[in-house]
Amino acid sequence: QVRLAESGGGLVQPGGSLTLSCAASGSIFSIETMRWYRQAPGKQRELVAAITSDYSTNSADSVKGRFTISRDNAKNTVYLHMNSLKPEDTAVYYCNLDHRPWGTTRTFAYWGQGTQVIVSS
Repeated sequence: QVRLAESGGGLVQPGGSLTLSCAASGSIFSIETMRWYRQAPGKQRELVAAITSDYSTNSADSVKGRFTISRDNAKNTVYLHMNSLKPEDTAVYYCNLDHRPWGTTRTFAYWGQGTQVIVSS
């Protein structure tokens, strides 16, 4: 019912910046919390940042002060603004959201296809 399209990944030098986007489409009624996860080779997937429907945010300690999550409800889009990138930020980044269909109190999780971020000199 809901599809997520990610974009913005690529190769960047240490200290550089990159912005990821994730746009939702389909049968959308109410998008609740939106999140960004990342997974590096050989490592577990970790939560990077989250933003609620009322724009409250949280981020992992490893990215605090460097990454900012934001959302544009008119565009059904969540962003991850990444600054001062480090090699250890290299990973596949996935967006995730909780969607509540019309007529129910339940939410359903949806995932993007992932976008590769490589931080290297």
